[in-house]
Amino acid sequence: MTARWKDLCLDADDPALLAGFWAAVIGLEVEADRASTPGPVSLAGPTDRHRVWINPTSTPRRVKHRLHLDVDAGSVAEVEALGARVVLPAEESGFIWTVMADPEGGEFCVFVRDEPPAYRLHGVVVDCRDPFAQAAWWGRVLGVEPVHHADEGYATLEGAGPDERLTLDFVPVPEAKVAPNRVHWDLVGDRDELVLLGATHRWDTPGWTVLADPEGNEFCVFPA
Repeated sequence: MTARWKDLCLDADDPALLAGFWAAVIGLEVEADRASTPGPVSLAGPTDRHRVWINPTSTPRRVKHRLHLDVDAGSVAEVEALGARVVLPAEESGFIWTVMADPEGGEFCVFVRDEPPAYRLHGVVVDCRDPFAQAAWWGRVLGVEPVHHADEGYATLEGAGPDERLTLDFVPVPEAKVAPNRVHWDLVGDRDELVLLGATHRWDTPGWTVLADPEGNEFCVFPA
């Protein structure tokens, strides 16, 4: 393992608005001292690794999310009541999930459960040109073996996120990445080791470094 999961980040035009929405959807708490500030808003969970940051961005959303969240819910209607809208119902797609959009249009998938857990984020899905290569690379970074679903053409990493339930799922799409992602994860690790593994250095800040994986997906690395 070269790095370990730190937390998850979502970009937002209006962080306060999106923070309230995602806190309710996932089952997190908006940190009171961050709820009304113009900067990032922190959503606290059962551990620090479950934390989600809602970060302000000046980059407009131009394409569908290349990374999106999979969440559990008691019903689609309850997520609609929080401010989401249905993009593709499960009964039309033939899949077991409903594609929805958050109040800023970001896509995510809802899985209806009879008894959804208190913490309802169960997956982060990454669109890829080569999902097996991407899963293998991230598996080396995070120290887990990818599970290949060869018939469906995608690969999964288990145990790489904040808990044993959350998966990272790498799925095939025909299009290449064309815009900065509005969803990414943060890691704790060594920047130079990640570059040696094949990450691309983007820029440095006083507290962390922004890198990109082999398909150009941005992520942040904090020193241990």
